[in-house]
Amino acid sequence: MIMADPNEPVHVTATEARAGATPGVARYVLGVSLVLVIAIFAFLILR
Repeated sequence: MIMADPNEPVHVTATEARAGATPGVARYVLGVSLVLVIAIFAFLILR
């Protein structure tokens, strides 16, 4: 087995580093959550 030199930096692409697909689901979850929080606070303040 050949070991990499620990003193030499390892260069990998962004895709190799994250090792998988990155669907854009997080931005939708954050957006929906933000809208819900604003709506709930508005309801609590204005009632």
